[in-house]
Amino acid sequence: MAWEDEIIGPDVASAGLLVSERIGKDVAAQLDLEEALEASRYASHPYSSHPKEWPPLVEAVETRELPPMLIERYNVAGGEGTALCGFFPEIRRAWASVDNSLFLWRFDKWDGQCPDYSAEEQAICAVGLAKSKPGIFVEAIQYLLVLATPVELILIGVCCTASGDGTDPYAELSLQPLPEYTIPSDGVTMTCIACTDKGQIFLAGRDGHIYEIQYTSGSGWRKRCRKVCLTTGLGSIISRWVLPNALKFGAVDPIVEMVVDNERHIIYARTEGSKLQVFDLGVNGDGPLKKTAEEKNLIDPRETQYGGRRSAGSRAVARAAKSSIVCIAPLYTVESKWLHMVAVLSDGRRLYLSTSSSGGNNSSVGGLTGLNALQRPSCLKVVATRPSPPLGVGGGFTFGAVSSAGRTQPEDLSLKVETGFYSAGTLVLSDSSASISSILIVSRDSSMQSSVSTNFGMAARSSRALREIVSSLPVEGRMLCVADVLPLPDTAVTVQSLYSDAEAFAGLRESSEKASGKLWARGDLPTQHILPRRRFVVFSSMGLMEVVFNRPVDILRRLFESNSPRQQIEDFFNRFGAGEAAAMCLMLAAKLVYAEENLISNTVVEKAAETFEDPGIVGMPQLDGTTALSSAKTPAGGFSMGQVVQEAEPVFSGAHEGLCLCSSRLLFPIWELPVMVVRGELRSDDRFEEGVVVCRLSAAAMKVLETKIRSLEQFLRSRRNKRRGLYGYVASLGDYSGSILYGTGLDAGAGSHNRGRNLFATQTRNADSGDGFAPNKRQRLLYTSAELAAMEVRAMECLRRLLRRSSEALFLLQLISHHHVTRLVQGLDSALRQKLIQLTFNQLVCSEEGDHLAMRLIAGLMEYYIGPDGRGTVEEISMKLREGCPSYFNESDYKYFLAVECLERAAVTMKADERENLARDAYNLLTKIPESADLSAICKRFEDLRFYEAVVRLPLQKAQALYSRGLVVDGRIDPRTHDSALAEREQCYEIIMNALRSLKGVGQNGLQREFGNSVRLPGTGSVLDQASRDRYIRQIIQLSVQWPDTAFHEHLYRTMIELGLENELLEYGGSDLVSFLQSAGRKPLQEVRAVAAVTSTTPIGDFDSPIPSSHAKYLDLLAKYYVSKRQHFLAAHVLYRLAERQCTDAEDAPTLEQRRQYLSNAVLQAKSATGVGPVGSTRNTVDDGLLDMLEAKLTVLQFQMKIKEELELIASRSENLMGSNEALSNDPSLQSNQADDAEILKSAKDKAKELALDLKSITQLYNEYAVPFQLWEICLEMLNFANYSGDADSKIVRETWARLLDQALSRGGVAEACSVLKRVGSNLYPGDGACLPLDTLCLHLEKAALERLTSGVELVGDEDVARALLAACRGAPEPVLSIYDQLLSNGAILPSLNLRLRLLRSVLVILREWAMSVLAHNMGTTTTGASLIFGGALSLEHTTVVKQGIRDKITSLANRYMTEVRCLALPQNQTEPVYRGFRELEEKLMTPSSFQLF
Repeated sequence: MAWEDEIIGPDVASAGLLVSERIGKDVAAQLDLEEALEASRYASHPYSSHPKEWPPLVEAVETRELPPMLIERYNVAGGEGTALCGFFPEIRRAWASVDNSLFLWRFDKWDGQCPDYSAEEQAICAVGLAKSKPGIFVEAIQYLLVLATPVELILIGVCCTASGDGTDPYAELSLQPLPEYTIPSDGVTMTCIACTDKGQIFLAGRDGHIYEIQYTSGSGWRKRCRKVCLTTGLGSIISRWVLPNALKFGAVDPIVEMVVDNERHIIYARTEGSKLQVFDLGVNGDGPLKKTAEEKNLIDPRETQYGGRRSAGSRAVARAAKSSIVCIAPLYTVESKWLHMVAVLSDGRRLYLSTSSSGGNNSSVGGLTGLNALQRPSCLKVVATRPSPPLGVGGGFTFGAVSSAGRTQPEDLSLKVETGFYSAGTLVLSDSSASISSILIVSRDSSMQSSVSTNFGMAARSSRALREIVSSLPVEGRMLCVADVLPLPDTAVTVQSLYSDAEAFAGLRESSEKASGKLWARGDLPTQHILPRRRFVVFSSMGLMEVVFNRPVDILRRLFESNSPRQQIEDFFNRFGAGEAAAMCLMLAAKLVYAEENLISNTVVEKAAETFEDPGIVGMPQLDGTTALSSAKTPAGGFSMGQVVQEAEPVFSGAHEGLCLCSSRLLFPIWELPVMVVRGELRSDDRFEEGVVVCRLSAAAMKVLETKIRSLEQFLRSRRNKRRGLYGYVASLGDYSGSILYGTGLDAGAGSHNRGRNLFATQTRNADSGDGFAPNKRQRLLYTSAELAAMEVRAMECLRRLLRRSSEALFLLQLISHHHVTRLVQGLDSALRQKLIQLTFNQLVCSEEGDHLAMRLIAGLMEYYIGPDGRGTVEEISMKLREGCPSYFNESDYKYFLAVECLERAAVTMKADERENLARDAYNLLTKIPESADLSAICKRFEDLRFYEAVVRLPLQKAQALYSRGLVVDGRIDPRTHDSALAEREQCYEIIMNALRSLKGVGQNGLQREFGNSVRLPGTGSVLDQASRDRYIRQIIQLSVQWPDTAFHEHLYRTMIELGLENELLEYGGSDLVSFLQSAGRKPLQEVRAVAAVTSTTPIGDFDSPIPSSHAKYLDLLAKYYVSKRQHFLAAHVLYRLAERQCTDAEDAPTLEQRRQYLSNAVLQAKSATGVGPVGSTRNTVDDGLLDMLEAKLTVLQFQMKIKEELELIASRSENLMGSNEALSNDPSLQSNQADDAEILKSAKDKAKELALDLKSITQLYNEYAVPFQLWEICLEMLNFANYSGDADSKIVRETWARLLDQALSRGGVAEACSVLKRVGSNLYPGDGACLPLDTLCLHLEKAALERLTSGVELVGDEDVARALLAACRGAPEPVLSIYDQLLSNGAILPSLNLRLRLLRSVLVILREWAMSVLAHNMGTTTTGASLIFGGALSLEHTTVVKQGIRDKITSLANRYMTEVRCLALPQNQTEPVYRGFRELEEKLMTPSSFQLF
């Protein structure tokens, strides 16, 4: 199976949740020593022994004699001289002094070297080793040897160099005398020396004071070295210098031991009289020494019962005490946050003390976290006591759990401790109570530690109690001192790098050797995969003895090596728990254990693997709470409705638990911690630009961890491939569960949205229902053994994938670290840098964000190799990445960066052909990996190379792949996945759109390249000319339209419209352009192609929904498209829709003129459509109906425009009128008129705005606008357009005409009325006569003219009304004469003789006009010339057609009306002019010349 196929995101994420949970439990299970001691108060078995049939827990691996020169020097002194001894673990040397000689030699091996130093005559009374302060001595002097004699204090430089091959860092040791750094002791004999990690040197004098040696480089007048007393006042100085020793009174209790707590910066001192003192060095350890506490009576001989706890204010009863304090030691913060020191008594008891007056019981007071680091020591109190270990451990006597409660050992059987040593949870005591000297070694019981971890959250108090194992070793001579053998520097540096930032191991900031040694205080189980076996060396009077602790995994290894019976292996599993023991089997099988001597043989590996796979030892997966699933029936046969049926939980075997433990402990130091850190100060605004980003772990530490994780994963993979253990059992079951091995079974195929789901959750099946939602009271079927096994195998397979992914992440981090992280991340923006710095290893392994950031780092790495200043090729680095981390860098990534390399070369080449070929090669590579390419950066490079085929095709290929993958998950459409796929697809489309924008000069700086800045092609201009831009734009459009993706086409079309590329859109748009424009216009149009289905002549439908201007542009383009395609009918439909579109906002609405233009164009397209197709076809019928409708709409729109203009005119007149009346505003009548005018003004403006918003129907225009505002002229035009006829309609028309004429008369008299008649009548004539009632008009005007003339209001001519009627009839005299004749013949209508006479005058005018128009037509002259014949003016604008007998008709009418004039009973002077006029007309028409003219 390919690498990339094995690492499945959801599986890794689910296993990551399990690891996080396991790590949390492990951290919580690590009890504070104070908690364990508190729980021990209620436990009866504080000590236990190691099983005698097992390999020993502690054993002496080597004894060495003292150096011959030391023995010789001692013999020379005759055993009477001053002899001291000790260890310097920092330089792996033991030391001993005899009188004035000091000897140094290796304590871990004998190399034949034993350099010595001899002081002047005085004996050496104290020896110490201090770190050299930087900047004072040469770099070769790393340490200072401090010698104290009764007369002087001497500093000697220590130079420690490694061997030639570098394997032994302590090979060579040389002493460098420093004569200028020797000072007098001023008569004070020093008893002991203590040095801090900062290089401070403190000495305790026999006078009870503490001194410090301060040394500098000696510049200026200051001394290079001086001794300062830190614990004395002025009185003590006078006493020491003035009074001789013989006169001093009182016994001095000198300090005999000082130890430094480098974590808390405290010095603890023990005096000869077992008094303890506490000295504070300040928060940072560089402050002045200050005594904060001193206690005498700490030892209470009555406190022999185990777990005795001292109250804060208790004091022991002062009495003679047999016991004394033999040694003191600080407690690491890894052991306890609140307990600070342990004191070992001569009877083997231990006192645990604190320097804080508050806290306890899980309090972190005194720790180094948070504000507690600022809390300084204030007292010294005993918090708990620990009884002495029992006697009789050595000599083959063993015991199980030994109780000390209520047991008092006989006086002769009690321990007699001369020397003690405590470090990191281990106690070494010299036992001189027996005849044979031995040492007792007390260490934590690891089996109890596993019990606490396993029972986390449910453990009884006894399981949390401190349980220790006691071992005994014989020793030659007396034990003088003991020291830890610290790990080698390489191991120590690795361990410190891994664990220094873990919260549970806070305080590992000092030297790497000491810091790694502190991890032993946490016990063997969490660290035995990374730390070597613990060793210490014992200095006895007969020599050196090196002792080694066998960790639990070492004991198991020895059991496998010795072919121990199965029962012993089972006992081991029972003692430590199946999970812990299985984890140790994994460590041996995968060779994870730190083995300095390569102790793990192939036989051990095989046996460990077999044990790990043995179900008889590690167990099988089963259901927890099975007993609760028994029948709910009562024993009596009844049924208990109240019984609670517990849900059965699957519990996996010890093999799975062991894998979880092993994986979590390997990942613990990195899992929840950031992979990157910033070296340097951060600003308060969290800006990271000021710091240097580096990997948190060293490359060596990551390599060690990667190797171990890979070994474990390879072991699991080989186990799976070989079908061993449960893998073989599950695979043998067939297709049902065998596919689980490869992630296609129970939980395989989970989508990315289930990344955080727990794959190991309980699953139950219902017996009665297949949907799984039956009520709880129904009986549930349990899992079969096959299903449980398959679930466990699936869970282990997920963990294996997590391990593989983690090892690849570590490999990637190493590779990045080797290439300087700071350089690789400098191209990232601030947000990405912050994400990178906050990224934890968990996120790097399990999250998509981690994968993205890893890819960005790889991109930076690739740019380093293939950029303009590249240091290599893609092949060089890609091979490492593909081999080391294929899940982060697979074949697709390899091809991607090969393409990037081609583009880099193309960017710098001078030849156009070569540049084209390189771009083509890059394009061909990227087409194979459409999903993997970072197109936002890569397409920008193709743009720079003008290779737009790639710019278009690559994003479209990626969009298609992403959408196809995200559309369906588990056989169904997931809305979340679907939306995400759509968003990713839109991003791909935007790449092409940005290329178009760039060519159009819009948003050219919108994107930022990942690999450097945009290239500028050699030999080409920096700016494209317009012709080239247009050519590339057309190329992009043509390539885009060819791609069969409707969604992309819509995106493309919108962008083209946005960029003003409408012409290109209409020219190159695809077949889906019409549907896009229709849908973009919000209301799709239906093309009328099935002519037979048409039942109406207006197939447009309603247009009620508002269309904003942003959508109207699409319909406008659609109309243009139809016009270009000669689809006139559809173009007319679209244009009509644009004209009719409604808007809610007046600013968004088109003007009425724009609507008129749309309708006018629609009419033109409809007329063009009528000429297409066979005559008489149904399609033509539809087109004719559309044309009629559009023309009607256009006419109504014109009415609306007229009304709007009239309303605006009314509003303007009202404003002017209101302005002119402001000066007379005090007149009450004017105030009333102003109010009316204001109301009219407001109403007119509001109505005008309404008319501007959308189109109105003719009914609305008439009833809501024209009539209320008395626009009678427009009303008549609308009535005429609406073809009003019939009696009711005729009445409305006559009333409207009457109102119009009255309105005109009121404005300008008869002249204005005649003018209105001419204008309006000519528009309504000829028609059917319904809208031009000539009889009503004639009678109305004639009466008005007579009244106004008679009253003298207006001078009205005889011809005004007649000529107005002729003009209304467009010069046709017959209808006008007919109306006059009708009125004259009806006496009821004209009872007034004066009115009849006026009508006869008008008839005379009409007859003259008729005669002159005929004469002008026959003569070929104008009507003006013809009027000269008759001696009068002619006002006809149009001539009529001459017909046969027209002269006779005029003559006959003149004669008849002449007779009627004579019949009027009026004075002659009124009738004579009229009579004479008719007669003259008759005579002229009867003359011979007129016959010729007519």
